Amino acid sequence: MSATSQQQHRRRRTYALVATAAGLATVGALAAALPATASPGADSGRGGHGHGLHRYQDVQLLSFNDLHGNLEPPSGSSGRVTELQADGTTKTIDAGGVEYLATHLRQARAGKKYSVTAAGGDMVGASPLISGLFHDEPTVEALNKLELDVTSVGNHEFDEGSKELARLQNGGCHPTDGCYTDQRFEGADFPYLAANVLNEKSGKPILKPYWVWKKKDVKIGFIGVTLEGTPGVVSAEGVKGLTFKDEVETINKYAKELQRQGVKSIVALIHEGGFPASTSYNYDCDSGSAGSGISGPIVDIAKNVSPSVDALVTGHTHNAYVCTVPDPSGEPRMVTSASSFGRLYTDTTLTYDRFTGDIARTSVKSANHVVSRDVTKAPDMTALISKWNTLAAPIGNRPIGYISADIGNAGTESPLGDLIADAQLAYGKELDPETDLALMNPGGIRAALTYAAKGDEGDGVVTYAEGFTVQPFSNTVNLQDLTGAQLIQVLKEQVSGTNAASPKILQISAGLTYTLDLTKSGADRVVADSVKLNGTAIDPAATYRVAMNNFLAGGGDGFTTLGRGTNPLVGTDDLTVLQKYLTANSTPTSPIAPPAADRITVVR
Repeated sequence: MSATSQQQHRRRRTYALVATAAGLATVGALAAALPATASPGADSGRGGHGHGLHRYQDVQLLSFNDLHGNLEPPSGSSGRVTELQADGTTKTIDAGGVEYLATHLRQARAGKKYSVTAAGGDMVGASPLISGLFHDEPTVEALNKLELDVTSVGNHEFDEGSKELARLQNGGCHPTDGCYTDQRFEGADFPYLAANVLNEKSGKPILKPYWVWKKKDVKIGFIGVTLEGTPGVVSAEGVKGLTFKDEVETINKYAKELQRQGVKSIVALIHEGGFPASTSYNYDCDSGSAGSGISGPIVDIAKNVSPSVDALVTGHTHNAYVCTVPDPSGEPRMVTSASSFGRLYTDTTLTYDRFTGDIARTSVKSANHVVSRDVTKAPDMTALISKWNTLAAPIGNRPIGYISADIGNAGTESPLGDLIADAQLAYGKELDPETDLALMNPGGIRAALTYAAKGDEGDGVVTYAEGFTVQPFSNTVNLQDLTGAQLIQVLKEQVSGTNAASPKILQISAGLTYTLDLTKSGADRVVADSVKLNGTAIDPAATYRVAMNNFLAGGGDGFTTLGRGTNPLVGTDDLTVLQKYLTANSTPTSPIAPPAADRITVVR
């Protein structure tokens, strides 16, 4: 470990272990057998490297990803996982919340002398009010208490820019909001790794590219990267002055550097992911063959990352999987992801060979475990949540609207997507009566609005905290002009270009309608002559005034045409817009009903 690494890790803790059994699990294994020369824990008797030590040492790697500041148990579908049953049916399990995650991790570590905990990015950003209101200091404090050892950066670590990320790493009070308590924010006890995020001017990583975990004579290197496409999913201001390099090239570069330093056991923490064939967390990803049960960007990455890397901990897609994907030499290698919001954690066994200093890859096994809520809450996490909730309560508990039922954010077109687009259209008309329509990116809608009361506010009441959880980015709602031809091109960009493999269907305001034909491919999936505004076909030569958030206005999510709009006007933040709409259009006796989500006709 370098001097810098030692300094960053100066507050490394001694684990407090709780000796109870671990919860629900599913196991995926490369193979049960170890090399024939020895079994784990057995003294090889060869002398030399042995020196009385056992040749093989099992190292426990606990991992999770995409926490997004969810300290309290997430509500609705965001707080559940699907479990496949032996008879082929599925059931849902309530999951998540750091009070439970802490207990599960501490139980898993019990009796394990060699245990390291790592994360795959997006620990912060797009966070609920309890964390987001305080620039995610509460989440960093929670991660310190969780005894996280290391994490990669994710795209959301750049929501507030690289300077704010550096503050989360190193500590200090917020430059504009100051200190929230009488104690100085100490920053992360664990290193953030950003191997492929370079300062544009210096060409060097903005944070450490790798970190080496050591326990006696066992050492494992961790390389951390975020997706190369981060600038396309983060506001331009958040990635200003930064360059994002190819994931595979970066990992392979630093794998060689670690090997030159004598570190032969290597794990890559990659904030990029895949799409498993099943939404059940315990689906057997390798039931057909290695790599057959997963698709998406991580597959190509896994197939090209150097064989010297022994396992890949991934994230970003919020999916759950434990899969093997062949490395460039054709050998299977474990690739894992633990869903999101702290609902799962992954327990991987890495068998370290003291003779070679490498991982015995044929013995790697891994399992995803549910962070169920049937265990005792960790008291230190309960106290942390209580502290920050007390500070947030005067703002968070304020009612901002009323709903008659759950308003969900799932599906090609979602009821909540329609509602938010309508809110932005109404606000756009306040700024400029000539505003015609509004577009909302689906990834900016972080949670559903649930009818059931979360606290003591009463059923159907939408609090400011709940609104913040839905739209936590503080994006502004802007206006700009687009031609009809540009508007049709924007709709085509939902399903073509960078969005061809994984479409990003914009949520649209009332009055805009069109047909999406999923039996076709690429841009042809948008039926151009079906695009209408208030029943009238879009005129390619006409000019339309469009409301959208600043992320989309900057061409985010692959919508490059939106970055070419003219006559811009910058408005207030999107949460204020949603709040105004809910307050103006709902009362306790006349709540808002879920929109029908019937503006896009989908042909399958």
